[in-house]
Amino acid sequence: MLAVNLWGVIHGTKEFLPHLIDSGDGQVVNISSLNGFLAQPGMSAYCTAKFGVRGFTEVLRAEVARDRLPVRIMVVHPGGVRTNIATAALCRAAEQGEPVTDADEKATRFYNEKLLRMDPAEAAGIILDAVAAGRSRVLVGADARAVDTLVRMLPARAPRVAAWLDRRVRP
Repeated sequence: MLAVNLWGVIHGTKEFLPHLIDSGDGQVVNISSLNGFLAQPGMSAYCTAKFGVRGFTEVLRAEVARDRLPVRIMVVHPGGVRTNIATAALCRAAEQGEPVTDADEKATRFYNEKLLRMDPAEAAGIILDAVAAGRSRVLVGADARAVDTLVRMLPARAPRVAAWLDRRVRP
């Protein structure tokens, strides 16, 4: 999880950033998640990676600004995009010999049916529009905007809301 979701972003950025700087223009776009600002129970590795992407990208943005480099830096926080992420995680757990319970399967169905709703092409369009506008941060989806507002307005309540949701998904 960390190797791909965090170190992949760091290594990719380190590889391509010098080329963008040399070109005199460009934008680094790193994908975090709404789990880059909301920690959910049972998702420690994923949340650690996505919080890390957010922090790495924000530090990079500050360093690029400090050094007056001709590159823009953006972090993307998608909410529930209709990808195979939940099913893939369940399959990966089974392949690694971890027990997959009925609760795990129910949670995966819940994510696929209720939370992962945005069409990937729509999410990509939002991101590309943000790139064109030169934005430094973009929230993709109403759910990402709602969670961001919750975390900003009621930071002490956000973990309780995440725990409530987890109990609802995994009784």
